[in-house]
Amino acid sequence: MQGPFICAGRTTTLQESIIGKGGKFMGLNLNYTADALVSTEDMQEETWLQYRRNGIGGSDAAAVIGLSPYKTARDVYFEKLGREPEDNNTSGWVAMEVGKRLEDLVAAIFAKKTGFHIWQEKVMYRHPLFPFMLADVDYFFETSYGTVGILECKTANIHTKEKWENDAVPYHYEVQCRHYMAVKNLDIAYCACLFGNSENDFVFRRIDRDLDFEENLILQEESFWTEYVEPGIEPALSGDGDLVLASLKRYQMQRNNPDEVFIESDYGEALELIYRMKSEKAAIDSNSRKLEQKIKTAYAKFAEMLGNATKGLCVAADGSEYHISYKPMQRTGITKDNLQKMKLNDSKLYEKYATTTESRVFQVKKIVK
Repeated sequence: MQGPFICAGRTTTLQESIIGKGGKFMGLNLNYTADALVSTEDMQEETWLQYRRNGIGGSDAAAVIGLSPYKTARDVYFEKLGREPEDNNTSGWVAMEVGKRLEDLVAAIFAKKTGFHIWQEKVMYRHPLFPFMLADVDYFFETSYGTVGILECKTANIHTKEKWENDAVPYHYEVQCRHYMAVKNLDIAYCACLFGNSENDFVFRRIDRDLDFEENLILQEESFWTEYVEPGIEPALSGDGDLVLASLKRYQMQRNNPDEVFIESDYGEALELIYRMKSEKAAIDSNSRKLEQKIKTAYAKFAEMLGNATKGLCVAADGSEYHISYKPMQRTGITKDNLQKMKLNDSKLYEKYATTTESRVFQVKKIVK
């Protein structure tokens, strides 16, 4: 389903925006105010998604330049064309919903810790010089000195807190904030993140505008929009292997054609590399299993020494202490045999709770002739 296309007309190119007299690059033109594209107050999600298809949003920016841990540039391309995924995996919906619902809380904690005035603007903004750049900002803030900036609110698992250490910001969040600063023509952004249910599990990081980075970001976004989205040319898959495979599954789920596809001989070297790496991994896995068996044999004697105890202590001759634990771990589940019994004795109950999952194994067999 296509949304109302807002970006009709000629797009100002980055080169046109930053070229000064004599055709020399003089820096970005900063004499602009962001366009208010549409009010998002009480807007239905489907309508909001339709408008987002008319440009690149802040959460798309990192994917477009190949730095998102969640999706590829090709995923963004399909989203902009309104193509529905064949495999609509919603496993991460809880985390996304928590993030949305706690935005106000994150903003309130930030305001309390900084003393800044904060507010929301229920508006989708558009860059007036590069109308393919959109911004739907969480919050804005104003300091006691009158400086206005962007506040991006995040929630995350406590185990990801190390990514924020030493004043760092996860790179895809930083790109998102820099995209927003470009659209709104603002010089400061803060990215705030809540990790738990305490103010102590909260961090906020300042990001200052970097015009060199911004020029490069706009250039890459412009290239993506004009070379792929506008002409409808699908970008090549690239990036992290897991993301690429997830993208293939999301948009090319049906793989039932039994016919063999002929692949050009130029790809022989790449397939040979895969073949060798898989062979090396198989050898490592085999050695790992052998080593694991040796470890079990070694600690079996200590398990016998513990008897019915769950912990032990050994003080070596050099004073080193070795603490041993051998605690029972319990897990509730249904064995394969009992699952089969349920299927035979209560097929309706089995069908109600049974789920079918699909996985694929990529194999390379080498035949020497």
